[in-house]
Amino acid sequence: MPDLTPSLQRQAYLRHQKRVKGAVIGLRLGILFLLFASWELAARLGVIDAFIVSSPSRMLSTFLNLWRSGDLFLHVGTSVMETVTGFLLGTFVGTVIAILLWWSEFLSRVLDPYLVVLNSLPKTALGPVFIVWIGAGPASIIAMTLAISLIVTILDMHNGFLATDPEKIRLMRTLGASRRQILCKLVLPANFTTMINALKVNVGLSWVGVIMGEFLVSRAGLGYLIVYGSQVFKMDLVMTTVLILAAAAALMYQCILWLEKAMKKYMGVTV
Repeated sequence: MPDLTPSLQRQAYLRHQKRVKGAVIGLRLGILFLLFASWELAARLGVIDAFIVSSPSRMLSTFLNLWRSGDLFLHVGTSVMETVTGFLLGTFVGTVIAILLWWSEFLSRVLDPYLVVLNSLPKTALGPVFIVWIGAGPASIIAMTLAISLIVTILDMHNGFLATDPEKIRLMRTLGASRRQILCKLVLPANFTTMINALKVNVGLSWVGVIMGEFLVSRAGLGYLIVYGSQVFKMDLVMTTVLILAAAAALMYQCILWLEKAMKKYMGVTV
């Protein structure tokens, strides 16, 4: 049987990579600790006004109060539900529309100026319109999320489809492949990276849409906590909510990275 034991050079390389990874994680945690420690020290020494910018200890106390009262789960759950719904809808609908535009060059030429105009339009201006049309509730917030992420997804995916190697498309056509086969066997697999990048971008855009929607109309959610805290000058609540929002967005982004890793492993991609 062949010897499957890694060579000494390979073992040394793996150990080096493990040390580098450990150093990166250690530095990340160190920078974060230093940031919060400096923030707390400056607040205690009076260098900064803790009432205006809060402090880590005050934010921890606020977080624990939200946890004990159960409000934390209500507000985080509401925002996460709206974000995930808008994220999935925006990604799916945007990809489907991009496929339709790639499929029909005539349709693409007709809709191209409208997509450009919609992409340049400030989406927050549509918030009051959605509230009037749909009503004050989660549906209008999800619509706001779609307005922000949908057009970007369509343009990114469509540009990726158009950038597919034309020589390969010509070769498949020469061999008698149908347009559906070209799409399924070449265009979609070739744009795997484009799809993952669109997912990564949509994480941020979806959270922006939800928070902006909750600023305008909401009775629960992280955006509601930020608005309420600023109105009553509870900056501890505002800063705590911002940190919770950052953690939730980072976790959602990490889920996309796990999905990308799993898909690459399934597809046999090594780079």
